[in-house]
Amino acid sequence: MKKLVILGGGYGGIKILTTLLDKDLPKDVQITVVDRNPYHSLKTEFYGIAAGTESDRNVRLDFPAHDQVDYVFAEVEKIDTENEQIIVQDPNEPISYDYLVVALGCEDNYHGIEGAKEFTNSVQTISQSRKAGLAINDLKAYGKVSVVGAGLSGIEVASEIRESRPDLNIRLLDRGETVLRAFDSKIQDYVEDWFEKNDVEVIHNANVGYVEKDGVCNNGICFINDVTIWTAGVRPNYLVREMPVEKDNQEKIKVNEFFQIPKQPHIYVVGDCASSEYSPSAQLAGQQGEEIAAILTAVLAGKEPQKPKEIKLKGSLGSLGKSDGFGNMLQKPMTGLLPRLAKSGVLWLSKRH
Repeated sequence: MKKLVILGGGYGGIKILTTLLDKDLPKDVQITVVDRNPYHSLKTEFYGIAAGTESDRNVRLDFPAHDQVDYVFAEVEKIDTENEQIIVQDPNEPISYDYLVVALGCEDNYHGIEGAKEFTNSVQTISQSRKAGLAINDLKAYGKVSVVGAGLSGIEVASEIRESRPDLNIRLLDRGETVLRAFDSKIQDYVEDWFEKNDVEVIHNANVGYVEKDGVCNNGICFINDVTIWTAGVRPNYLVREMPVEKDNQEKIKVNEFFQIPKQPHIYVVGDCASSEYSPSAQLAGQQGEEIAAILTAVLAGKEPQKPKEIKLKGSLGSLGKSDGFGNMLQKPMTGLLPRLAKSGVLWLSKRH
C-alpha cells in the first residue's frame, strides 16, 4: 500500500485531494490528510469574521469522505524527513509516508518588532479571526482600532470593520506611499478615496517601532489604541522553516519544476511554503495544487509525469465592505460593484465545488 500524506487542508492541500479523487485513484493508495481543524476554511473571507459581518459557519466546508482517505485532526509537531514520518500531538501515533505534500500555509511575520506578536490580533487562522472579532465587537462606542499593513488583507479588514462599526475610530498604517502597492494606480486612488469618504485615517510611510497593549508607536509617535490588527506580512509556517532543506530569502522551500524538493522528490511543496515568483495567494495555491495532483496521478500509477503547465494567474479581487470592491478583471483595473460581485461569485463557485 502506497501512503500519501497531505499536511494542511487549505487551498493547496484541498485542491490536490479533490483533484486526485476526481481521477482514478489507484486502489493501492491510501491518503491521510492532517489538519488542525476538522474542516476546510476559506481564508480569503476571514476578514468578515474579524469584523463581525460573517459567521464562521459560512467559511467552513466539510472535507470529502472517501474510502481511501483518512483524516487526522491535530497539530503537527515535527516533519521528520529523515525517518519519513510526521509527529503529531498525543495521543496520535507518528504518521509514516511514502509521498508527502507540505501545504501548511503561512503565519504572520512580525519582523522582529517588539510587542507585535504579544499585543496584536491576527486574521491568519479561523481561531485567530474569531478572537479578533470578539475584541473588536466588544469595544464600546468610539473605540480605537489600528490595522497595521495596507496590502489586500489590511484593506479588507479595515473596510469591513468600518462597515460593521460606523462608530469606531479606525486607523490604517501603511508602510509605503500608497495603499495596495501591487495594484494599478487607478485602484490605489479609488481605495484611498473610499477610506477618506468613510472616515478611515490612513497614515503613509509608517514605521512601527514597537507595539504595546494599549498603543502602537509609529515613527516616534505613540497612538493610544484599543485593538490592533496585524496584516503586515507573512512567512511560511514555522514547521516549514525548521525543515533541513534549501530555502529562498523569504524562507520558502526551493522546489524543482515538478514542485518537488530536488534531493527528496517524494516530497511536494505547495502554496505559501513553496518558493515562487508570485506573491502568496489562494489562487496560486489552487493552481499549484492542480498541477501537483496531475503529477501525483502519474507517479502513483507508475508513469512518468508530464512537465507542468506554466502558472497563469487571472488577477486579484478585493472588497470594500459588502457592496464595493476592486480588482484586475480581463487584464484591466476595475472598481465598484462589479468586482465585488465577481468576488462573491468566485466564493460561491469555491463552495459549490
